[in-house]
Amino acid sequence: MIVFPSVMSSVSRFEFATATRIVFGSGSAEKELGSLVDSLGISKPLVVTGTAARYESLLKTLPGTREVFEVHGEPTVEVATVGTQKAVDAGCDGVVGLGGGSVLDVGKIIAALITNGGEPLDYMEVVGKGKKITKPSSPYVAVPTTAGTGAEVTRNGVLCSPEHRVKASIRAATMLPTVALIDPTLMLSLPPSVTASTGLDAFTQCLEPFISCLANPLTDAIAKEGLRHGSRSLLQAVENGADLKAREGMALCSLFGGLALANAKLGAVHGFAGVLGGWCRGAPHGAVCAVLLPHVIAVNARAMRERAPDSPLLQRYDEVARIITERPDATCDDGVHWIEGLCSKLNVPKLSTYGLKEDDISAVVEKAAKSSSMKGNSLILTVDELTTILKAAF
Repeated sequence: MIVFPSVMSSVSRFEFATATRIVFGSGSAEKELGSLVDSLGISKPLVVTGTAARYESLLKTLPGTREVFEVHGEPTVEVATVGTQKAVDAGCDGVVGLGGGSVLDVGKIIAALITNGGEPLDYMEVVGKGKKITKPSSPYVAVPTTAGTGAEVTRNGVLCSPEHRVKASIRAATMLPTVALIDPTLMLSLPPSVTASTGLDAFTQCLEPFISCLANPLTDAIAKEGLRHGSRSLLQAVENGADLKAREGMALCSLFGGLALANAKLGAVHGFAGVLGGWCRGAPHGAVCAVLLPHVIAVNARAMRERAPDSPLLQRYDEVARIITERPDATCDDGVHWIEGLCSKLNVPKLSTYGLKEDDISAVVEKAAKSSSMKGNSLILTVDELTTILKAAF
């Protein structure tokens, strides 16, 4: 008699949730956006975007009448409040987000507030009241124009609270977009600096869920594939923005990162990045993530060797290295060196460039330790370990 091992015995319970529908393809926005919005019964959408004039021909494909709300720079609590009020006053019955991660996050939050009421701070984590979102969002179609946050398939929206000098999320499963429409041709005109910054964020968001303490078999498969696309496409997309294959690779990296992080969380990189985004206004999120990433990996791996040497997560640091270097014998240290080399090629600056001062380090560490992203880190890091990371990136 052949006895088969119980292959599922070590797999813990997990869930996976994402946008109701995902549409991916070059040229898909022009061809399908109007029909997708119409299929959801939206007759008067609020279009949340950066510069509406840039997408005039695309917006003309939308059914009915539309209201436009432009978002420039990092979105604040006030921006989301104003946008929500505009949607309510105009009687909008759905939202279309067309832009980068910040735009998509604002659209996501507005769609939730249209139906749930209240102010953003009523629902924000860390700095707000943390109330639960209880009602489904207004129908929301998310169309990314950058390959970075993967916000088209995540269940949270990030806002900056200047008052608290921190970025924080509003989060609920009901905030997942109704439709995610990803068209890599919308990214062809991105300048190299934006391609690099957003692409580094996408890459990080594939890596952190894979080494997260909340990873599961489904997020593992997606995250690894995202790492492959990101490590092979990012430099090419930066050096030749018209390379559609590279743009498609980064769009997949971003999408897969969003799918993974929404279901396995992130880690210390984003734990710091959320705080630093509010502390150092204007600092590109992806660049902040990138300068932290090699130091977080090194400190995490060292801490696990000391405190959790038998953890299966420890082996994943070597696996990441093998994926991104394409070397079967690569180790964690090789992966750290590869990421440092990537940051050097993309001229990623140190944190002090954005105004962070040495005297700020202890306060940033204290705030970062409380962030929701830290809950997904491979293990709990000590204050000394967190300080080591921040000083190395300073």
